[in-house]
Amino acid sequence: MNKRETWIAHYAEDIREKFGETPDMDLLTKVTIGLGPSIYKSDASKVSGSDPSELERVRTNFLIGKLGLPDGPELMEAITAEMDRYGRSERNKYRAVIYYMLARRFGKTSIYG
Repeated sequence: MNKRETWIAHYAEDIREKFGETPDMDLLTKVTIGLGPSIYKSDASKVSGSDPSELERVRTNFLIGKLGLPDGPELMEAITAEMDRYGRSERNKYRAVIYYMLARRFGKTSIYG
């Protein structure tokens, strides 16, 4: 397995363990590829659930920018809900997992079609 495949397997395990779901490996792979080299950088590969500016970045850059969702309070509510599902005490909330879960939550998986 190469580095990217190793990370995808790790993300899949997080989805199984933390969310109790079986991941769609094709979608997870596409989300991970979409993140590019940031998955290899410790800070960039994670989302800080306690940093309001980081959550705002997920809202504006991913939900509005990438998924094309209209702005509204439901966006931040969804981010918060997925962070809670991941586990507030979990230090390593991987960006690929959060983006994967949000794309599924909003029914926007076709973006990665």
